[in-house]
Amino acid sequence: MNAVYLAQDPTLADFGKDPWWLVLIKVAFAFVVAVLATLLGVWFERRVVGRMAVRPGPNQAGPFGLLQTLADGLKMAFKEDILPKAADKVVFFFAPTISVVCAVTALSVVPFGPMVSIFGHHTPLQVTDVPVAVLVLLACSSMGIYGIVLGGWASGSTYPLLGGLRSTAQMISYEVAMGLSIVAVFMTAGTMSTSGIVAAQGDATQLTIFGTEVPAPGWYAILLLPSFIIFFISTVGETNRAPFDLPEAESELVAGYMTEYSSLKFALFMLSEYVAMVTMSAVTTTLFLGGWRAPWPITLWEGANSGWWPMLWFFGKVIALVFVFVWLRGTLPRLRYDQFMRFGWKVLLPINLVWILVLAGLRSIEDWQTRDRLLATAIGAGVLLLATLLWPSRKPKPKPSLQEQANSRPHGSFPLPPMDLQVPPSPRTKRVVAEREPANVAAGSDSREV
Repeated sequence: MNAVYLAQDPTLADFGKDPWWLVLIKVAFAFVVAVLATLLGVWFERRVVGRMAVRPGPNQAGPFGLLQTLADGLKMAFKEDILPKAADKVVFFFAPTISVVCAVTALSVVPFGPMVSIFGHHTPLQVTDVPVAVLVLLACSSMGIYGIVLGGWASGSTYPLLGGLRSTAQMISYEVAMGLSIVAVFMTAGTMSTSGIVAAQGDATQLTIFGTEVPAPGWYAILLLPSFIIFFISTVGETNRAPFDLPEAESELVAGYMTEYSSLKFALFMLSEYVAMVTMSAVTTTLFLGGWRAPWPITLWEGANSGWWPMLWFFGKVIALVFVFVWLRGTLPRLRYDQFMRFGWKVLLPINLVWILVLAGLRSIEDWQTRDRLLATAIGAGVLLLATLLWPSRKPKPKPSLQEQANSRPHGSFPLPPMDLQVPPSPRTKRVVAEREPANVAAGSDSREV
């Protein structure tokens, strides 16, 4: 086949036709991506945070310190595996495995590239795809939390249990916002297939301005900017990354759900965290950043989206998003738990609902005439502006003065200092001074200065 076929977007009909050995190659590739994501992700994070903190970071083991993560992995493997006495042995063992399996499974429906030729077989650069592939991603993200919750519960200790409970509340809060932000993608793309969503972002959106067709960017990160921002914030909360790393807050819970874990079990939890970070970056790239398609101005080259080149653009976008994860960790302090929950329920969720309502209204008037569309949009914007201006606001109660607060204190309260900050002379001091005998004594004839 020629390059035109290789640049073709895969469809659902292109899956399920690969021989068994090609399927194994794809599965092994996804697993290698997950393992390398952990090895290079830890190194990348330590180097970037070191750069932000004006220190070198790992630079001794191997060139640029690349073998430092491998040395850390070998160190964890040879450490003593400690099993707490009060732990549930079976659940304690399988909890980190659940997190790793769910994080790696999500990569199976992520498209890494278009149709390519592998040993003479034309196949999409994706393990598999289904009509509801995005729901598979959400399911894997939700199931991965079970590993954290079960790990915290099975440890038989207080700090891990608190970390597991925090993770449960965190997942419930931010999974809702994440799911609602993807609804906008479904409405725009018209499909839940990951390969179909990437294909939908391939064609530029045509906007009609005063009768002239103007091409607009096809990336949903631009067309659906509120959904993109909310989705990425939710992914940071879902992956327990700073500033939302409350399930493992070392300043409060020592290490949270991982406190009692050691050796390879601890390494599996760390593996699941970094794989989840890379997986969610890949999902964000697929849903909002055009997937494997080259960004402008690389698209001016006709062969940019052909062959194996798209894999380079895909992993470039993923690395850029991973950098944002690390950037947030090195910049923002950890939120308080009440701030974190309030942000999810009272900020992200209402904004998402209003945005979906607005987007549904815009989609429903697409077939109207230009004049009618502009009129409907202007009326909606005017109503929203009036509602914003006339919405009753809570006026805070006037704060009582210090004297009023002092007068309202119950009888017998602890005495207060004077409000004017001037301490009056003590009556007892006056009385003692008044009753004091004169200190002047007549000097005798034999007195002399010393």
